[in-house]
Amino acid sequence: MSEQVNHPQHYNSGGIECIDAMEAAFGKEEVASFCKLSAFKYIWRGKYKGKYAEDMKKAAWYINKFNEITNTNEQLG
Repeated sequence: MSEQVNHPQHYNSGGIECIDAMEAAFGKEEVASFCKLSAFKYIWRGKYKGKYAEDMKKAAWYINKFNEITNTNEQLG
């Protein structure tokens, strides 16, 4: 099974991940907001999709990316 949380293949095109292209196009502040809202979305709907553990890992990924972008040192496990 391919990686579905940290670096899913469908989010990579032409050697760049979508999140990195978004940051280049829209800037860190916009992408930080996107990450915060994406984490919220995965937490909100996680128990309804049947992939709760995976969705919580995705939420953690977005929170960690938010912290990386905003230079917050705390990371989720």
